Amino acid sequence: MSLEGNLTLQILAKAEQEGYGILAQTCYDTNMAIGLVRAAERARSPAILQLFPVTLAYGGGPFLKFCLGVAHQASVPIAVHLDHATDPEHLELALSLAEQGIAFDSIMVDASHAETDEENIAIAKPYVERARKAGVAVEVELGRLEGGEAGLRMISDAKLTNPAKAKAFMEGTGAIILAPSIGNLHGSYINPPNFRQQILKDLHAQFKGKTPLCLHGTDEIPDSLFVECIKNGVSKINVNSWCRDPYAKALGEGLLSKPFPQAVEDATEVFAKNCDRFFTLFGSAGKA
Repeated sequence: MSLEGNLTLQILAKAEQEGYGILAQTCYDTNMAIGLVRAAERARSPAILQLFPVTLAYGGGPFLKFCLGVAHQASVPIAVHLDHATDPEHLELALSLAEQGIAFDSIMVDASHAETDEENIAIAKPYVERARKAGVAVEVELGRLEGGEAGLRMISDAKLTNPAKAKAFMEGTGAIILAPSIGNLHGSYINPPNFRQQILKDLHAQFKGKTPLCLHGTDEIPDSLFVECIKNGVSKINVNSWCRDPYAKALGEGLLSKPFPQAVEDATEVFAKNCDRFFTLFGSAGKA
């Protein structure tokens, strides 16, 4: 198989051409997946439904099949992406499912824990080649983000992306989507975020129309920073706790005071409304 017609790449290419951002929302359960699709259809926005490896390991092929079904049967383009696949067993699970026809549209082969770019390339390349044969696009990280999220390994010693090394890195891995390190981090920012926008500008000038850029580490950042990053070339924007935490609060409280179906419905709508906000902020509403 080739990557021609790959849904993630189609969604991101249109976003880059037209200057808006795509919400790549992490979903941990079926309610969140349904909430994201509901919001995207309501806003007439493209979107990406993201899973962490820990969620894939928990639900396996049946849960991935559900996510692919709910996303691909939507009335707007919604791709399904595996975020931060770092450990060999998670990569093997994702790729073996893809080879059986239960395929993510895209996965992130995250070897940013490697000591050098050369080691990062050596780890990522075999997985990228397997993914491409299954029609799955791959995202990689050049540099290193600090911090950690649910089920991910904690990383320290951040390394900013060097745009001068980006072309050789992308060619070396064979990947298509680039997640740069620009001062962003996973988890809470102790100090106000200091994003090096010039790195994004340099990468976008170099890769425009060929390599979509992905922004990680968006917890707690101000709306103006999202907008600035989109303006400087980011098309895929990973979002986690902004939508997850209000949903979890609403579901936990609702289950103690409401009938089960009502608690689930109300929490799903809380999740969807938080997604709605990002479709508007990122400029993707009405673009499907």
